[in-house]
Amino acid sequence: MKAVVQRVTRASVTVGGEQISAIGRGLCVLLGISVEDTQKELEHMVRKILNLRVFEDDSGKHWSKSVMDKQYEVLCVSQFTLQCILKGNKPDYHLAMPTEQAEGFYNSFLEQLRKAYRPELIKDGKFGAYMQVHIQNDGPVTIELESPTTGTTISDPKQLSKLEKQQQRKEKTRAKGPSESSKERNTPRKEDRSASSGAEGDVSSEREP
Repeated sequence: MKAVVQRVTRASVTVGGEQISAIGRGLCVLLGISVEDTQKELEHMVRKILNLRVFEDDSGKHWSKSVMDKQYEVLCVSQFTLQCILKGNKPDYHLAMPTEQAEGFYNSFLEQLRKAYRPELIKDGKFGAYMQVHIQNDGPVTIELESPTTGTTISDPKQLSKLEKQQQRKEKTRAKGPSESSKERNTPRKEDRSASSGAEGDVSSEREP
């Protein structure tokens, strides 16, 4: 899950020429949901957004207060294009969660935000609609958030192909057996052979009747 969080003096969403949502000072959150996201990633992102310290305190000290500390508003907008992978110059969105699953997941995200904060201060756009998002960034301050993952996923096709070729070369090398240099390292030197056989040979001959 990825989020672009912007500190704003105001932000709004318009659909079909009609403003459907607006906030004053607070955070505008653009949220991109991945096919791999679970409840764990959802809860992590909710905590991060609500506790992100991007506001000043009463004395003017920067980076000391969260949106909850200041009792400001939050405007969330579903943004599947954050899961973009470029193939050359063409965007590819196969990592984004499919619409039929993402809508329910996004609604769960909003529900968790409202449970953790004040529900009347959480606003959102219209899922799946063609929206115009008006953001007046304050600062500007823009923070990128990404939920932790249990493993590393190689999503770039070129990088994946490169890793596959490297693995194939390693397998071919193993199939050929040890290299000449390794054979030389494993073969005792002539003087070593003579030294080792000499002493032991004398002892054995002395034991013969």
